Amino acid sequence: MSAHDPSKVLIVDDLPENLRALEAVIRDEARLIFQAASGEDALSLMLEHEFALAILDVQMPGMDGFELAELMRATSRTRNIPIVFVSAAGRELNYAFKGYEQGAVDFLHKPIDPDAMRSKVQVFVTLDQQRREMQRQMAALERARREQEVLVRELNDTQAELQRSLRMRDEFMSLVAHELRTPLNTLFLETQMRSLQLKRGTMAAFQPEQMETMIRRDERQIKSMIRLIDDMLDVSRMKSGTLSIRPGRVELTGLLERVVADLGLQAHATGTDFVLAPHAPVEGWWDEFRIEQVVVNLLTNALRYGGGGTVEISVHDEDCTRAGGQVRIDVRDHGKGIAPDFIERIFEPYERGAKTGETKGLGLGLYISRQLAASHGGQLTVQSTLGQGATFSLTLPCLVVAVPATASA
Repeated sequence: MSAHDPSKVLIVDDLPENLRALEAVIRDEARLIFQAASGEDALSLMLEHEFALAILDVQMPGMDGFELAELMRATSRTRNIPIVFVSAAGRELNYAFKGYEQGAVDFLHKPIDPDAMRSKVQVFVTLDQQRREMQRQMAALERARREQEVLVRELNDTQAELQRSLRMRDEFMSLVAHELRTPLNTLFLETQMRSLQLKRGTMAAFQPEQMETMIRRDERQIKSMIRLIDDMLDVSRMKSGTLSIRPGRVELTGLLERVVADLGLQAHATGTDFVLAPHAPVEGWWDEFRIEQVVVNLLTNALRYGGGGTVEISVHDEDCTRAGGQVRIDVRDHGKGIAPDFIERIFEPYERGAKTGETKGLGLGLYISRQLAASHGGQLTVQSTLGQGATFSLTLPCLVVAVPATASA
């Protein structure tokens, strides 16, 4: 009930003519008048409605007004309803004193003075309106308090996220500078050395094998920088929904053989052996460049965190020739594994599987790979137990699927 709803007034009398007469006196647009011909009827109404005032006749058969008032005061729902007693009995019976003992706010003798009755009812109706308005304001204040608490929490969360973003930005800039400085320094030193030999006229000191080695080293450093830049561009395109996906018919087994062969020398340098389990050709409808990008990321990740040893690559397909067929590529290493509370974090941008300084990388590979998997209607997941390595699984639908709009140019 709002503060602007009509206040409810209950009149209780066993005589219908008295009820009609009293209602005629106190009737008003701002009030709803309820009648009860007995104490029992009055109690039933009080359990259903919230009354601003109860006007009780003292002398009624069965339950009289005093007994009704006593029951009202004993019940929490009706305890605070103001009571005005009316009685035709003589003043010598001292009913008024007993009425006040029962908690009445007033006692009137019949015949009732209409103006006095209207005035008293108006007082309690006004009090009821004020009480409900106060309740409404208190409820509004409580809602405002709760909303403020929510806003404060959201503000704190936003502030924490902002601080985290600032830390990530600073760490990212530091990582980018570090990752680019290393190959640039190598290239610079190589260039300086060759420049010095040119100035001295001793280029003949470089044997063809040495020159070939230096060129290959330069190419690796340049490719490393290009890949860093490409990763950053891919993240930007993913966030803006402009990453290009160009699906076509791809044979997956041959793609894996080619990537494993390309990374073989790099793996050997870290003491890692790639073992690709034999599998029959598997064809699907994917963007070959992007799938190769995911596989390279997974194998590079295994080189960084696998702790050396063997990295097993295997293919598992569920009949790619039928509708709904899927293929899964598993890359399993035998490194130190991933802590359970860190498993999902490694797929976030700029998160890395090791502490800063332990390994290279911007922490973008797995984030990009998961987004590329989703762009093909697939998924990238990981299972890991600390001390027992990790298995990354790339699952892809084999047949043509609708590429999400956010993943296409």
